[in-house]
Amino acid sequence: MTVLPKVAAENALPENYRHFIEQLKESGFAGEIDVSYSGRLIAATDNSVYQSLPQAVLYPLHHADLVLLMKLAGEESNSSVQFSPRGGGTGTNGQSLTSGVVVDLSRHMNKVLEVNPKEGWVKVQAGVVKDKLNDILRPHGYFFSPDLSTSNRATLGGMINTDASGQGSLVYGKTSDHILGLKTVLLDGHVLDSGPVSLEQAESIARQDNRIARIYRQVIDTCVGEETHIREKFPPLNRFLTGYDLKHAYDPGDQKIDVSRVIAGSEGTLGFVSEAKLNITPIPKHRVLVNVKYSNFQSALENSPFLVEAKATSVETVDSTVLDLAREDIIWKSVEPLLSDVEGQRMDGINMVEFTGLDQEEIDEKVGSLTKRLDKLIKSKDNKGVIGYQICDDLPSIQLIYAMRKKSVGLLGATKGRRKPVAFAEDTAVPPEKLADFINEFRALLDAKGLHYGMFGHADAGVLHVRPALDMCEPDDEILLREISDQVAELTQKYGGLMWGEHGKGYRSEYAPAFFGEHLYKELQKIKASFDPFNQLNPGKICTPLNTDAQLVSVDAVKRGFFDRQIPIATRNSYKNAMDCNGNGLCFNYDPRSAMCPSYKVTRDRRYSPKGRAGLLREWLRLTHNAGYDATQRPQPVSFAKRQLNRLTGRSDFSHEVKQSMDKCLACKACTNQCPVNVDVPTFRARFYDHYYSKYARPLKDYLVKGIEKTAPLASQFPVLSNLLINNPISRVILKYGVGYVDTPLFSTPNLRTAWKRHGLVELTTEQVLSLTERERKQAVVIAQDPFTTFYEADFVLKLGRLIKKLGFTPVLLPFIGHGKAQHVKGFLSDFDKTATKVTEQLKPLSDAGIPLIGPDSSTALIFRDEYRKSNGGQLPEVEVMTVVEWLSTLNFEKAGPASTSNYGLLLHCTEQSFVPESAQQWQELFSKLGLTLDIVNVGCCGMAGTFGHEKQNQSDSFGLYEMGWQQAVQQYGSSGVLVTGFSCRSQIKRIEKKRVKHPLEIILQSLS
Repeated sequence: MTVLPKVAAENALPENYRHFIEQLKESGFAGEIDVSYSGRLIAATDNSVYQSLPQAVLYPLHHADLVLLMKLAGEESNSSVQFSPRGGGTGTNGQSLTSGVVVDLSRHMNKVLEVNPKEGWVKVQAGVVKDKLNDILRPHGYFFSPDLSTSNRATLGGMINTDASGQGSLVYGKTSDHILGLKTVLLDGHVLDSGPVSLEQAESIARQDNRIARIYRQVIDTCVGEETHIREKFPPLNRFLTGYDLKHAYDPGDQKIDVSRVIAGSEGTLGFVSEAKLNITPIPKHRVLVNVKYSNFQSALENSPFLVEAKATSVETVDSTVLDLAREDIIWKSVEPLLSDVEGQRMDGINMVEFTGLDQEEIDEKVGSLTKRLDKLIKSKDNKGVIGYQICDDLPSIQLIYAMRKKSVGLLGATKGRRKPVAFAEDTAVPPEKLADFINEFRALLDAKGLHYGMFGHADAGVLHVRPALDMCEPDDEILLREISDQVAELTQKYGGLMWGEHGKGYRSEYAPAFFGEHLYKELQKIKASFDPFNQLNPGKICTPLNTDAQLVSVDAVKRGFFDRQIPIATRNSYKNAMDCNGNGLCFNYDPRSAMCPSYKVTRDRRYSPKGRAGLLREWLRLTHNAGYDATQRPQPVSFAKRQLNRLTGRSDFSHEVKQSMDKCLACKACTNQCPVNVDVPTFRARFYDHYYSKYARPLKDYLVKGIEKTAPLASQFPVLSNLLINNPISRVILKYGVGYVDTPLFSTPNLRTAWKRHGLVELTTEQVLSLTERERKQAVVIAQDPFTTFYEADFVLKLGRLIKKLGFTPVLLPFIGHGKAQHVKGFLSDFDKTATKVTEQLKPLSDAGIPLIGPDSSTALIFRDEYRKSNGGQLPEVEVMTVVEWLSTLNFEKAGPASTSNYGLLLHCTEQSFVPESAQQWQELFSKLGLTLDIVNVGCCGMAGTFGHEKQNQSDSFGLYEMGWQQAVQQYGSSGVLVTGFSCRSQIKRIEKKRVKHPLEIILQSLS
């Protein structure tokens, strides 16, 4: 089938859930209730291999909403309705997945309520992202110390529910070690305020007659009455058993009961944590990182006790697989100087040993002692595989190393081939002194099955993240997952450890009875029953309520691979840039200074993220294939009349939900490079549009955008008249309400060709350039035009020409014959292929002749490195087009005159940040050579992104993104001090601030003049 079919989504809710949703709507619930297929699908996956479609997703606006919905949930008529809380969706074992109702606390309940630096505590809502909390605490000199690799998107509620920890846990402990109190909403709407209380006080509460009293009675009966059994069973590990922490809920020394300890690690099976009071830690004033290098990973593991003896804050380890993947990633450019190879040796493992503290002398003494021991070891005959080390004692360098370490999970997803390292037995914990032997057996187990795997983790705590590479689309590999899980469960018991030392149980809960033993597992069931007698809260996780026939979830549960394998291999390969998404969720990075992902940042809707869009597209590929459609082929458009009719009548089509998600994409390309597995939304979005609009009519604005490369050359010949026609009150109303386009840019006056000739500069064809003498060709620098700067910012292109001439070269303007960016963004792929072919034919002979080609606008110049190389089935020859700064960096600048007192701030276009992050440093070095000071300002997207900011439907998002970071930067440096590389970014500033800002080349031209 070559005509796109209508695909139905699963929207019908079971009667009991429909009844609950109707009650909730009538109850005054202030948050959002999402029963759309796309909204539910986004919550069907996390960072695990599992997939479970919920019946609805709720986004409470505040604590009162949570109380209201839990009160309704506790009514007898709703006892069959099940719920699961959700935070950042970073769980690796399906902890938040459910076929019931997902309650997502991250969208609205994400506020820091109170900071008390004097007493050293903070009060937060459950949806606060960990890094956001630390950004707020930093000015007070504190931080929340449990660390995670997903800290830029993991929420405090999620950390509490899995009792999370990570790097430095030997010193800083787990999340539960920092809980001073929790506010938990129970099933009947009662609010449990928990924290350490005396046993006498707890017994007094237990004598009352309500749900909270029943909970206290059971916690006392279990934790006090079974204290001896509990201490005998729970292993004496830093990463003690996650779940209901019976061991620490009762302190026999102080005679205190703390129900918070039972709730921490409970994975939402007991109640919904709404708020938390947490202790905070003073930020260490001094940090030193010693990166110890090894010839092999086994040596790194065996050497870790040697390093722990140095009394370090943490010892993190990374194997050769992760290192090799990092070497191929964009991040290696920044960390390579900090992890340089040892001459004559290959570095196949590292241990990162960090020392922190308030006393520099104490740290220096520890580091000095360790390095002396390392030097002695390296020089000895038996160097234990240690080949060298490097010391980082400045914060930016330390942060770069840890950025690579935190990216390990995502990097493993970039492994070549269909088998990818997956999480299912990845957080085993054993006594640290047994780690090397344990991992030896673990590796032997995997090697016997012929599997590849990556390893990294916390050597000091005996926790290693081992991710075997499996193809979950293959049923045989799914069987392997079960076999390995069973064998690893046995292996950890053999070494006196745990299968789940860090990432919670989730679908591994089936192993809980064997770990606890029948007696203690029954105690867990009693606690579950006191909180949740009808098994409504995240059922099947941790344990089941006593005296019910409820079953635990299993590692055999339905996985994403079950759905993905329904998509033909050829289609999966064709859409690899979506299919490779492994759920890591780096695109949910909360930091407004991060380029990825602007549409998610401004909406907080996960459908509008790379992970969300990739998931929706996968489901679209599955549904359309099941309907007989081949999405690898170019679509066959129906007639114009039929497309118009379909637009009016074709409602219940899942394609509309996918399109809605794609429409919010700014095509900034940040995901293409910043996502560890290179999910490329703009590319697969363009392909989706190509298919979608073969069935449904396009809006008029798409045709206007597509046609700009034909209309602009004509209109720019009469710029005054053209501007009058498009920029009068009547035209603005027609464009806004008839077309959906606002703030249309004005044509440059005079136009580029006129201004170019007035300055005595030349415009030549490709043939004319090639016919120049050899000497003339060596002096020629060709400007590859784009439609935006050429027609709307001619003065800037002219200044580029003047700068080229000032530097002793001959600027040459090629005739504008097209570019294609707008065509690609809107999914006119056939037209784009033709444009790309035509422009390549124009530029390729010049590139082959060694004549420099420069794109005035960095973001549009980069099209030659990405979209062009993928066009025409990847058959077009490559053309080298440099950005302005890349070309300037090839020249030798001599310092011109005395140093300037002016201070400039550089803001890069987000596409440039992602594709060529070294641009910022290149500009900074150029300015330094000219005696100028240039600060690199880290900001995300400005909100314009080509045509996105001009579309009426996107105004709120566009302005919202600008306010996130750009507004403050522009105000800080002023319109004369802020320098902006992107045309669309300068346009955004101009329309909001009513001021024109400069490109950095203009300052260089001014300096040289």
